[in-house]
Amino acid sequence: MTDFTDAARDAARALRALFEPTPLQLNDHLSQRFDAEIWLKREDLTPVRSYKLRGAFNAMRKVIAREPSQTRFVCASAGNHAQGVAFACRHFGVRGTIFMPVTTPRQKIDKTAKFGGDAVDIRMTGDYFDQSLAAAKAFCAEAGAHFLSPFDDADVIEGQASVGVEILDQMATPPDLVILPVGGGGLAAGVTGYMRRAAPGTGFRFVEPAGGASLSAALAAGAPVTLDSVDSFVDGAAVARIGDAPFARLAEADPAHVLSAPEDRICATMLEMLNLEGIVLEPAGALSVDALPDLAELIRGRSVVCLTSGGNFDFERLPEVKERAMRYTGLKKYFILRLPQRPGALRDFLEVLGPDDDIARFEYLKKSARNFGTVLIGIETRQAENFHALFARMDAAGYVYRDITDDETLAGFLI
Repeated sequence: MTDFTDAARDAARALRALFEPTPLQLNDHLSQRFDAEIWLKREDLTPVRSYKLRGAFNAMRKVIAREPSQTRFVCASAGNHAQGVAFACRHFGVRGTIFMPVTTPRQKIDKTAKFGGDAVDIRMTGDYFDQSLAAAKAFCAEAGAHFLSPFDDADVIEGQASVGVEILDQMATPPDLVILPVGGGGLAAGVTGYMRRAAPGTGFRFVEPAGGASLSAALAAGAPVTLDSVDSFVDGAAVARIGDAPFARLAEADPAHVLSAPEDRICATMLEMLNLEGIVLEPAGALSVDALPDLAELIRGRSVVCLTSGGNFDFERLPEVKERAMRYTGLKKYFILRLPQRPGALRDFLEVLGPDDDIARFEYLKKSARNFGTVLIGIETRQAENFHALFARMDAAGYVYRDITDDETLAGFLI
C-alpha cells in the first residue's frame, strides 16, 4: 500500500503536466504589520484560480488508471471544484456533468463552461451546495458515472496534499505555522496529513466562516454533523457538513486551534488585500489571512504560511463586499431618525454632521401631515470614532434615533 506522503508526492509530480508549483511569496505588508514572516501560498494562481484542480485531477487520473473504460464523471460544486473537474475532463478527454447551486456567482459558472468546453454539461439546481450534491449523486447512480466528491474522497485529499509538498520544497526550512481554510475539509486534511509526517515541527490553525463552522461542530460532537443553517456568502467554504474522510484525519485537532471568521470581517480583509497588495481573493480565499489578527501574539517573530485558496471573485459583488466591510470596520452606520416636519429641519440636521461625515442614503420611511417623520439614514465617515462625536451632537440637539447597523432583522429588511 502506498504511503500517504509518497502518494502526495506522486500527485505533485503528476500535476506538473498541468501547471508549475504555485508561488510561495513573502508578503512585506503583512510581515511588517504582524512582526512576523508571513508567506502566501498563492493557490489563487492555479489555471482555475483555486487549489481544487489538484484534487479533481488526481482523483480523475487514478480512476482512469483503475477503470480505463470509465469516461463519465459527475460532481457537485459551488464553483471552484466545478472548474477543476471541467479542466480535468477536457485534459483527459472524458465527459463531465456538473451540478451547481443556482446561487453560484455568475463568474464561476462562466469559467466552468469555458474550462470544460464541449466536455461538460452544467446543471443548475438547489439553493445550497448540499441540495446540488444530492441531485448529483442521484444522477450519477442513474447514469453509471463516477462521482467526484469535492472533498470527501481519499484521492481528492491526496491531490490537495500536493500543496503541502510544494510548500516544503519551496522553503529552506519548514514554517512554524500553516493557516488553512476549512470548508468540506479536503484541503486541511491533505496538507496536515502530509506535513505532520514530513515536517512534524510545524503547527496548524484552521479557519472556517462563522456562518459555516462545520469542523467546530464536528469536533464538539465527535463526528460530522449537519448544521441547521449556513451563510452562503463564503461560497467556497460554506458547507453544512464536513466530509467523513477529511474529518477522520482532522478529528484529533485541538478545538482551540479552529478559528471562526465573521463574514463582514472577511470582506474587510478582501478589500485590504485588493487595495494594498493588488491581490484578488474570493471570500474563501481570504480566510487564512483574515485570521492573522486573532493570532497576532502567537505568530510574532515566527514564520507563517497563509494559504490563499482561491481568487474566483465576481466583481459584481464588490459593492456588497465594500458595504459589509465598512459596516464591520465602523466606517458606515445606518439609523432610523425621527425628523421634525417643518421647513429647514433637514438643513438643521446637516449642520450636525462633521466634516468627514457623508450621507450615503436618505429615505423617508413614513411621512405624513403629522409633526414628525421617520427617516432611514446611512452615514459614511473616514474614522470610526467620528460616530461617537456625531451621536453626541445628535443627543445634544435632542434628536431621537436608533442605530440599526447591527440589527440583522431590520437591516436586512430596510437596507
